[in-house]
Amino acid sequence: MEADKIKDSIKRAAQDLFRKFGYHKTSVNEIARRAKIAKATIYKYFDSKEAILHVLLMDYIKVSVDDLIHTDTDEIDEETHLSNLIMKTCRLSYTVCNEFIGWDFIRESTNSQEFLKNLSNELEELLVHSFTQVGGMRRNESFHQRIRFLIKCSKSIVFSFAFTSVSDSDVRKNFVSFQKEILPYLVKAAILV
Repeated sequence: MEADKIKDSIKRAAQDLFRKFGYHKTSVNEIARRAKIAKATIYKYFDSKEAILHVLLMDYIKVSVDDLIHTDTDEIDEETHLSNLIMKTCRLSYTVCNEFIGWDFIRESTNSQEFLKNLSNELEELLVHSFTQVGGMRRNESFHQRIRFLIKCSKSIVFSFAFTSVSDSDVRKNFVSFQKEILPYLVKAAILV
């Protein structure tokens, strides 16, 4: 029981610091100080700072994925459902970048970009699976391919907005622009072919 409390304390401290300063600017020493434990204790539970980040992201994504999958779809049409799933996934990806890792580090670090690419691919698989499992919707291979293409396009557009934006407000404006001006056409093209 004590081990769980210590591990949770480390995770809370790391999450607070990652959100405040970003992953790159947070040291293991600062995490230990915030958690009120010795630095060596952190390494008893986690192999590295990256391992802490991974656990935090997986916890965060698990909760978000549950929300994605358990969204009530009985009342909405296929087009609206797909748009909602894509926007939730884009927001989830953005939150991971913004609150846990930090944009400066992402722009400068090949390792973080590779980590994000893998995370993004996992989210893509989840989104395709979630959308194609909705009752009553078409499930042929052509439809799956169009949905996958739609998700890849959406992901690329959103990440290009995020990587090229100067400020958080620019990123938010680009998200709104994507949601209102681009996504409806991508969804229609994927569904109506």
